[in-house]
Amino acid sequence: MKYIEKHPMIMIVVGILGISLSAIFVKYSTAPSAVTAAFRLCWTVLLMSPVVWGKKDVREELLHVNKKEFGLSALSGLFLAIHFVLWFESLQHTSVASSTSIVCTEVIWVALGFCLFLKGKLSKKAILAILITFAGSLIIAYADSSAGEVHLYGDFLALVAAVAVAVYTLIGRIVRKNVSTNVYTYVVYTSCAAVLLVTCLVQGYQLFDYGMSAVIVGLLLSIFSTILGHSIFSWCLKYFSPAFVSASKLCEPVVAAIMAGILFGEMPVLLQVAGGVMIIGGVYYYSRIEKAE
Repeated sequence: MKYIEKHPMIMIVVGILGISLSAIFVKYSTAPSAVTAAFRLCWTVLLMSPVVWGKKDVREELLHVNKKEFGLSALSGLFLAIHFVLWFESLQHTSVASSTSIVCTEVIWVALGFCLFLKGKLSKKAILAILITFAGSLIIAYADSSAGEVHLYGDFLALVAAVAVAVYTLIGRIVRKNVSTNVYTYVVYTSCAAVLLVTCLVQGYQLFDYGMSAVIVGLLLSIFSTILGHSIFSWCLKYFSPAFVSASKLCEPVVAAIMAGILFGEMPVLLQVAGGVMIIGGVYYYSRIEKAE
């Protein structure tokens, strides 16, 4: 552990690989998107439970969360569930490169939501960053249009998934003022898992009808993408600036696209690459502006 603390960049690389593997694991799943997402969140809640219920201070806080904050956290879980189902489904219809690049626009939707609903303000530079990002999304959509309506449908699902996770982030911004990270994430993930299980029930999916592969994919997503992905980035904030950590996450579409090219033969065309670069560039530019302001 001391070696890692002396060389924290190792954990940045592990985090990037963790979140980049998410799209790859989903592509390997033969189960419906809701089932894959349900297994991911059920495993996550199961793995988190000993930590949450085993610590007295966390357990006491969880048992005494007020109704408003609990309700908002549960609502946040609903939007996270929508995000997972739509994003996982998008990966069945479009390329990993297109889907992961479009989902990266989450930061921009958060900025717009903050401005419209939380009385925030956008500078001219921030608006320029948003326009660059949207232009990149349009270029990807145009490039995918030549591959047929199925790819465009996948791009659309990824875009809605980005909006859904932005709502989840905005709600978290409100709730996290009074609730700890452990309690907030546990309530959100539990709510998300419940929504996904109900979705599977309503749609008539039998969770264990898809073999052990769906269970294993869900476990891998939970371990690599949630624990060895997003949680590691939170740990890295102790050693790096928030701007650097946020910027490092933008490597996900690049790494995921390289993996998809090797494993699935998905080779992005020039316009897809150009659109992806514009999206990543726009999001990075916005993160720099936000830090400066």
